[in-house]
Amino acid sequence: MRSHLLNDTTAELYRSSVTEGIERVAAKLATTSRPFTGVTPDALSPTVDAVNLDEPLHDTIAALDELEDVYLRDAVYFHHPRYLAHLNCPVVIPAVLGEAVLSAVNSSLDTWDQSAGGTLIERKLIDWTAARIGLGPAADGIFTSGGSQSNLQALLLAREESKTDDLARLRIFASEAGHFSVQKSAKLLGLPPECVVTVPVDKDQRMRTLTLAAELERCKTDGLVPMAVVATAGTTDFGSIDPLPEIAELCAQYDTWMHVDAAYGCGLLASRTRRDRLDGIERADSVTVDYHKSFFQPVSSSAVLVRDSATLRHATYHAEYLNPRRTVAERIPNQVDKSLQTTRRFDALKLWLTLRVMGADGIGSLFDEVCELAHRAWEVLAADPRYDVVVEPSLSTLVYRYIPATVTDPAEIDRANLYARKALFASGDAVVAGTKTGGRQYLKFTLLNPETTLDDIKAVLDLIAGHAEQYLGETLDRAS
Repeated sequence: MRSHLLNDTTAELYRSSVTEGIERVAAKLATTSRPFTGVTPDALSPTVDAVNLDEPLHDTIAALDELEDVYLRDAVYFHHPRYLAHLNCPVVIPAVLGEAVLSAVNSSLDTWDQSAGGTLIERKLIDWTAARIGLGPAADGIFTSGGSQSNLQALLLAREESKTDDLARLRIFASEAGHFSVQKSAKLLGLPPECVVTVPVDKDQRMRTLTLAAELERCKTDGLVPMAVVATAGTTDFGSIDPLPEIAELCAQYDTWMHVDAAYGCGLLASRTRRDRLDGIERADSVTVDYHKSFFQPVSSSAVLVRDSATLRHATYHAEYLNPRRTVAERIPNQVDKSLQTTRRFDALKLWLTLRVMGADGIGSLFDEVCELAHRAWEVLAADPRYDVVVEPSLSTLVYRYIPATVTDPAEIDRANLYARKALFASGDAVVAGTKTGGRQYLKFTLLNPETTLDDIKAVLDLIAGHAEQYLGETLDRAS
């Protein structure tokens, strides 16, 4: 079995095996005509269940043939222009190249003696991102597995900086349109549910700062501790950006940690035309960025940035076998000193190669394209009597609802929209997301593919209307 270990004697086998795998994927990408096959769990499960993992095939070609049946054939392909559902982006080739390199070399980014140049590359990218945000000379950060982990670490730092041992007195203020990881992080940090105060949003789905101010004042009056305000720069459902300058003023007034969840909106950091939408983010104490959303990177590639590098000490523990205290005096850069993780992939390499090949302007122009597409699609939806669209997009997300001309019952319209989404997914012709707003069922486009056209959008809207009308027609037939 040593013949399968990657080393100097197996380099040719590595080359041929990976090449064969790349050829299979390239063929799928070139010939995939729909984002999904429409396969159901009940249909695919027997194929996967039939594989006996205790009986290896002993052949790479056979294993790849089997992979076609259990994965590649029915995968959801985010590169397809009619994949319009979640915050999954098509990926750029330099980043995929980086993925291949980092997987083969297999550096672990916890200590210098496991990563060397990888450590310095990651630090350089953290400095670059912090400079783009405008956090100042004392800024620092660390790559993470994703936005949820970044938010967790930011709130951990905020909890420790709050300087109170009475966790029940702490309060976190977050928009009702914010990410669920705020509530989840609070629970993981040992905070009771009432510690998260939900702040309502305005008609544009942005946090109401007047309400936030009132909640902060009430917190102070009640003898509680305002631990953090979580502002969002790109909510998952609406792509809305909270009023960051006003929130920063309130955080300064009430001596409260300001965290900005820019997991989605971080693409604006590279935009040449929309960067001003992030004005105020430079005043944050911490910022979450997800390069694997709007920087077109493969999962995973995320980071948490902080204004003051000293706050990262709250995540620091020393172990003699890994990062003994003496290495600090010896100026040895161990990234584990800043991270919640120990063993950690060299995900920074993907962004490094992307910037070295494409440049920040190249990334930003792709994100600008999808933001512009979303605005044009909003105009189409707003002019289409079949649909109700919630808000004009700040980024590249559209929330809308099919409204039949002959049905007025909101519950029946909810069911028609749910049916349309499921039927569209089952057909494999396109993939859209769904959500609720105002207690009603809506559909959602998350546009992250510059290859998607306005004609694609119009075609998918016609498909949705067709499925909804079919459902309503069948309902009327059953009723009669």
